[in-house]
Amino acid sequence: MTEDFVNEHTSARGRSLTGRAAYRERLPGFLTTFAGLRYEVEELLADGDRAAVAYRMTARMQRDGAPEVPVDVRGVFRFRVRDGLVAARADYWDGEVVAAQIAAADSG
Repeated sequence: MTEDFVNEHTSARGRSLTGRAAYRERLPGFLTTFAGLRYEVEELLADGDRAAVAYRMTARMQRDGAPEVPVDVRGVFRFRVRDGLVAARADYWDGEVVAAQIAAADSG
């Protein structure tokens, strides 16, 4: 990632940030929250310094004191590359899908 890397989340449930250091600081917490994290590439499109990846993300979401919840969500990443490094990533996913999976686990 570039020093000025921009990580944009389009979902209201996501949190965007700017800077490689900020991304690296947040990453361990994300990986802890989503145990067994797996991204399956559904489609990859690339054109010059830009790429888009349709994905399916699965994990076991860890929550404070609550049972873990299996999550399965589809989304799309858009990447922009500069000098061989990722300069920007926009993540499009539906936070309501995740919220519904959490609600179903809590009620069942």
